[in-house]
Amino acid sequence: ADRAAEICESMGASSALVELGGDVRVVGPLADSEPWTIHLRHPRQPQVASATVQLGRGAIASSGDYERYIEVDGRRYCHILNPKTGWPVRTLASVGIVADTCLLAGSISTIAMLKESEASAWLARLGAPHLWIDSAGLRGGTL
Repeated sequence: ADRAAEICESMGASSALVELGGDVRVVGPLADSEPWTIHLRHPRQPQVASATVQLGRGAIASSGDYERYIEVDGRRYCHILNPKTGWPVRTLASVGIVADTCLLAGSISTIAMLKESEASAWLARLGAPHLWIDSAGLRGGTL
């Protein structure tokens, strides 16, 4: 998404939205100078937005257990594996991040998933606009 946005800019685009696999990169506001409206999907209710973000430039990306996972005996197992345990992460269902690039936003969101119960404090210290939803449905962050 970042590279596609760079190509759009190099070709003179002053307004573009690139979405690839849930990563969104915005090149300038809409033609009427209004920001793009981006909805973050709720991890348990696909038709519901867990947050709405107005973005005139930059990126938003999320990581979670709701797109790539398996269920075994009614238990959801995320595709993100904790390297310390070898098991899928379990604390968070979703983390969405706003940053300058999709690479940065996606990296931060995945690291937050790996930090599990320490993610909220880590994200607060980092200062990036974010939303987290844990596996019990509790939510926090600045979005």
